[in-house]
Amino acid sequence: MEKVIDIQHLNKSFGSHEVLKDVDFSVSKGEVVCIIGSSGSGKSTLLRCVNLLEKPSGGKIMYNGVDILSDTHNIYSYRTKLGMVFQQFNLFNNHNVLSNCIVGQMTVLKRSREEAETIAMKYLRLVGMDQYVNAKPKQLSGGQKQRVAIARALSMEPDVMLFDEPTSALDPEMVGEVLKVMKELAESGLTMLVVTHEMGFAKEVADRVVFMDKGVIAEEGTPEQIFNNPKEERTRAFLSRVLNQE
Repeated sequence: MEKVIDIQHLNKSFGSHEVLKDVDFSVSKGEVVCIIGSSGSGKSTLLRCVNLLEKPSGGKIMYNGVDILSDTHNIYSYRTKLGMVFQQFNLFNNHNVLSNCIVGQMTVLKRSREEAETIAMKYLRLVGMDQYVNAKPKQLSGGQKQRVAIARALSMEPDVMLFDEPTSALDPEMVGEVLKVMKELAESGLTMLVVTHEMGFAKEVADRVVFMDKGVIAEEGTPEQIFNNPKEERTRAFLSRVLNQE
């Protein structure tokens, strides 16, 4: 399979605190990879390094065979290839739903307003939010805001979608509507890298599950391998703890 993202010997430290330790990891075209692990295991930091929201302390991040950490590489061009959905939505509160989905297209991708609106409406329909184009974020529920955030990211038509705990800020009854959209995206063949604590989603949707612990990838495999027959004791301990809480 064609590797879109290939991380080699990645390290990240904040002062003397080493958050990521010699991480090797890849995502292939059309693959859905879910990263699971305890809070503080380095999952979100890994995602933020992939998007260069955090600058790695060492190692390489290869995107389609090119090292995006090299001095000659255009970071802004690279970022347009990645869609990012955050825990806290990060919508512009002073813009309505449609405007939230077109402003990045017009400013970053230099699309005309007409083209940007056509593309935005396509993805707002996809996530079931096309009826709310004139609403401001404060008028929406958490689940609706997150669906708009997904539509906004999709409107940039990225090669890879990154999700950082996209349901963690939602009330339990709103989690399902966001996971349903993500499941449909996965089934469409979109390349997705998802940091999640939703074990049912990882089990059902992921092609590969990565378990992180204390800054390293402790184990990775198919959902069946990780959930039904984990090799590592720390994977078993983590799953026993989280699955008993569900």
